[in-house]
Amino acid sequence: MEKFIINGSKKLCGVVTTSKAKNSYLAILAGCILSSGVVTLHECPDLEDINTMTEIIKNLGCVVEKRVKDLIIDCKNVNKFEIPKDLATKIRSSIFLLGSILGRLGQAIVCYPGGCDIGARPIDLHLKGLKALNVDINEKYGIIRCVTKKLRGNDIHLDFPSVGATENIMMAGVLAKGTTKIYNSAKEPEIVDLQNFLNKMGAKISGAGTDTIVIDGVEKLGDVEYLPMEDRIIAGTYLLAVSACGGDLTVKNVDFKNIYSLISKLKNSGLEVTLKSDSIRLKAFSRPQTFSKIETMPYPGFPTDLQPQSMVLEAVSVGTCVINENLFETRLKHVPELIKMGANIITKDRVAIVTGVEKLFGAEVNCTDLRAGAALTIAGLVAEGQTIVNNIHNIDRGYERLDEVFNSLGADVKRSE
Repeated sequence: MEKFIINGSKKLCGVVTTSKAKNSYLAILAGCILSSGVVTLHECPDLEDINTMTEIIKNLGCVVEKRVKDLIIDCKNVNKFEIPKDLATKIRSSIFLLGSILGRLGQAIVCYPGGCDIGARPIDLHLKGLKALNVDINEKYGIIRCVTKKLRGNDIHLDFPSVGATENIMMAGVLAKGTTKIYNSAKEPEIVDLQNFLNKMGAKISGAGTDTIVIDGVEKLGDVEYLPMEDRIIAGTYLLAVSACGGDLTVKNVDFKNIYSLISKLKNSGLEVTLKSDSIRLKAFSRPQTFSKIETMPYPGFPTDLQPQSMVLEAVSVGTCVINENLFETRLKHVPELIKMGANIITKDRVAIVTGVEKLFGAEVNCTDLRAGAALTIAGLVAEGQTIVNNIHNIDRGYERLDEVFNSLGADVKRSE
């Protein structure tokens, strides 16, 4: 397993450009199955999760060619409906394919999905929605078998605004007969991006970004050329890193409105934040004040995917912050690792009380999941002395050459076997 060796206590200064969004790209790759033509996706980041999803759609019959940073996906001959187990267990997003495979072929087989171990993340909302669209589902021995004579539109109310369930039902509804309405749908920007992509192929979807999405079924989807949105979580990670380390950073290719729940907290902490239409500049030349409280919520609330990175900032801020992780019950696995580095954190169930200290100290820590890995990397950048972050393959799932990005800003991070 590769690891990061970080010599910390260096300020971060410079300019970074945010890559395209992993979570958007994964859903869009699943949506490619619905096309009977050729899909061209621009600026594809080199991430393990995206590479895995690409392998899955190739196994289903797509022909995929990579030209520099673009993906050209010929979807005309999709003819398989079973997702290979060894690939499905690697990423959570494999479950998104159920809706698109059912729309294209009328049947689908997948095992329960894998991904980061941050909580149960049940898929009952996905299956409930598909059943409402006239899908028969059989679950045995960890395998989900779905079949339909014809997908039929219906009104579906989600008990929770799940991003994955919203995306799955959207894709199933595209080629269904009639109209599908999703009530209490997720509002994330990635949902809007998926809608825009599918509509450009010929779908008829409206309402993404609100709590009601309407899908009028169509007969067929065709060719499309598309540029997915930027990764708001990566942008937030960079901003939290410079906030904790100190420095002067400009993040380009980002819409600040998509992470304003974080921006507002950074401003209230005494940090200097300048917002432009497609960039954010943050200056951090003194120890920030605490956020006081973080409540992770569905969008537009504070994103759970920025909670671990924010905890590192709170660990070195002035004051005490109460962090309530409302979405994933085991998303505090980074806490013991931060405590090794001198952080003052007390936890109970999903709540962490973080009292800031003046310094963290280098230690050997283990990366348990994607966002925890980003957090521990930031902690290593902040800490006095040397930090070793093990199991960085988790980081590579969602951050493209994170070590090189931080080194370009003045950090000292080495990748090692």
